Amino acid sequence: MNTTRKTLAGVFAIGALALSGCAGSSAGSSAAGDEAESATLMLNWYPYGEHAPFYYGVEEGIFEKHGIDLDIEAGQGSTQTVQAAGQGHVDFGWADTPAVLANIDEGVNVKSIGVYLQTTPSAVQVFEDSGIETAEDLKGKTIAVSAGDAPTTTFPMFLEAAGLSADDVDQENLDAAGKMAATLSGQVDGLIGFAHDQGPTLAAEGDEPMHYLRYSEQDINFYSNGLVSSDAFLAENPELAEDMMAATSEAFEAAKENPEEAAAAMEGKDPQIPEQEVVLEQWNETIKLLNTENTEGEKPGTNDPADWESTIDILSEADLIDSDGDPAKYYDPEYQPE
Repeated sequence: MNTTRKTLAGVFAIGALALSGCAGSSAGSSAAGDEAESATLMLNWYPYGEHAPFYYGVEEGIFEKHGIDLDIEAGQGSTQTVQAAGQGHVDFGWADTPAVLANIDEGVNVKSIGVYLQTTPSAVQVFEDSGIETAEDLKGKTIAVSAGDAPTTTFPMFLEAAGLSADDVDQENLDAAGKMAATLSGQVDGLIGFAHDQGPTLAAEGDEPMHYLRYSEQDINFYSNGLVSSDAFLAENPELAEDMMAATSEAFEAAKENPEEAAAAMEGKDPQIPEQEVVLEQWNETIKLLNTENTEGEKPGTNDPADWESTIDILSEADLIDSDGDPAKYYDPEYQPE
């Protein structure tokens, strides 16, 4: 075990806990013209590399070009973001699809208007020196999980697809900060989470490259983060929602083509933003998630009906949602980027 990793584990645990109290941040465009319409976007969490396109889109005037003066707020989890959008506290939310669908089942009146992270970032994450190279190597190992979240709830499906059972792996239930600290200190062999988020952070803190056992490699794939808005807001502001989707799609494409510049656009925008090298690696890992085979070559945010049906089937099988299988309950395709 890397000694630097052990030393940093305690420091990281304290720092990670501090993130739970992070205040909202904004990145509105002060240069927006008189015709630009103000819009608020709440992220799924504090800003990290996945969110680079929004900051880059503001900096490069992409949102302004589409008539939007965008204000970006930090979030405290996708569920809170979905509920804030449903209650009209923000115009748009950026949230994980399992949380969106579960909240809709609970009566929150929102719709997904477009998912951008179309390949799940869910993965078992281990350090390269762990000796774990394939899913089969997980047998007898201890993996940190967080009960109730989508990666943990679908973990048995991942194991089954890999020819293992849930009993083959010891699961230690910890919160997000605890999972990271336990992995850094060597108390567990790895963790389950989002490879484009925790992975680059762990690699930087532990001074060791990460290895990912991705759910998608076992054909367990479901939609992740995308834009949501309330039914009421969409009914009253359909053109703004269409502009928001178009601007976001263009911003993601621009950030994909210019990853270093996109990462740099986040610098200094919020005290909780990671170091630049971590932000860049997070964004580069996010780029790998922007499409499925069904949307290869399409604009970011273009959703395919088959991917929606597959997402609903997997989340229903995992008992994360209670659905009749109709995507129209959750998703409005009216705002797809053209």
